[in-house]
Amino acid sequence: MAGLIPQSFIDDLLNRTDIVEVVSSRIQLKKAGKNYTACCPFHKEKTPSFSVSPDKQFYYCFGCGAGGNALGFIMDHDSLDFPQAVEDLAKRAGMDIPREEGGRGRTPRQPVDSPLYPLLTAAADYYRQALKSHPTRKSAVDYLKGRGLTGEIARDFSLGFAPPGWDNLHKHMAG
Repeated sequence: MAGLIPQSFIDDLLNRTDIVEVVSSRIQLKKAGKNYTACCPFHKEKTPSFSVSPDKQFYYCFGCGAGGNALGFIMDHDSLDFPQAVEDLAKRAGMDIPREEGGRGRTPRQPVDSPLYPLLTAAADYYRQALKSHPTRKSAVDYLKGRGLTGEIARDFSLGFAPPGWDNLHKHMAG
């Protein structure tokens, strides 16, 4: 089970998947021209604003803006994470999921001795500090708390805050 799912497999899986079959197995769709419609499963409504396009293999709700491919629908509708949604679709398609060894967090993309490393570290430090002490940080802190994140989690994952304005980091780095 460990390892990354290759992008080529995900692309092949989506090419073999009919979004109309996936969505209609979870909600009732009605043919409307070349597309299918339904009341959106992601918000309450009386008039159908949810559309599924078999040509584009895409769903979209004109009411709430939800949209995506078959994987996105399964993730949103069934409250699954990405690997679980891939497993669900692969099982429906009768496909085994190949795994690649390695992971994003195992080796840095840029070596530590890269000339960019100190600049990126300084930028990350600036944003972390802004989350702790910038006068406009309250909305960001409230948002993180609303998502169930504590200060300890923010510190452990080096979360930061980009204050309003387009040149704050530039001023900080130049000054």
